Amino acid sequence: MSRLDSFIRRMTSQKILLEYLVDKVNEVEGPVLELGLGNGRTYDHLREIYPNKEIFVFDFAMNCHPSCAPDAEHMILGDIRDTLAFCGPRVGARAAFAHIDIGSADPTNDLAIVNWLGPLVNERMAVGGYVLTALELKLANFETLEKPEGIHQGRYHIYRKAAEA
Repeated sequence: MSRLDSFIRRMTSQKILLEYLVDKVNEVEGPVLELGLGNGRTYDHLREIYPNKEIFVFDFAMNCHPSCAPDAEHMILGDIRDTLAFCGPRVGARAAFAHIDIGSADPTNDLAIVNWLGPLVNERMAVGGYVLTALELKLANFETLEKPEGIHQGRYHIYRKAAEA
């Protein structure tokens, strides 16, 4: 499969999954967390599908198109290991939804990310909150949910926080 075909399949899957979760996420109190702004396309889509939720974005830098840039109050710049760990006072409530797009496509680096990310995600999520990520996280108090038809195995993972640890 060409890289273009792979990219199209990944983006199509991402859009389907983001929209699949909207009604479920809207039943949970709390903001949305976008880990990894990149060029801002997903953040822009999150603003559209969650007009009544605050969306906080975490990334090392803001390099997106100006039309996709979060305001200063909702853009949290720095190493996500640090900013996610200490964002509680700024974000306020625990999150109803976290979309995580910070994988590197390098298996060793992704293992390192999974190691530090899991405990931070657990701490930031509300009970009943949802996580959508391409990374396979080890979250003991989360349930793994089935994906809708047409999403390739291993492409994305959906988790729901079932209880506090």
